[in-house]
Amino acid sequence: MIQEELQHLEKLAEKVGQRLQQLEQDNHALNEELFVLRSTLEEKERLLEDFKNQIKLAKLVNSLPVEGVESAELREKINNYIKEIDNIIAYLSE
Repeated sequence: MIQEELQHLEKLAEKVGQRLQQLEQDNHALNEELFVLRSTLEEKERLLEDFKNQIKLAKLVNSLPVEGVESAELREKINNYIKEIDNIIAYLSE
């Protein structure tokens, strides 16, 4: 009878050990996934800030009180600068 109880307890201990190992593996996988998701979120937030800055620049360009040809040239230059900045951001993101 004691031997049967001992065997039963050994089986329970083995099951608990297996469950603990599985939970540790699951925890490790979840921590890795969390790291990836946080990194992705940070990248998306950075891109969002970049887009917000582009919108601010575009609004600034459109609100400049320059007349005629000067206005078109100035807007073209600023748009070219924005494109260059976008290219630099894309290059640095790689």
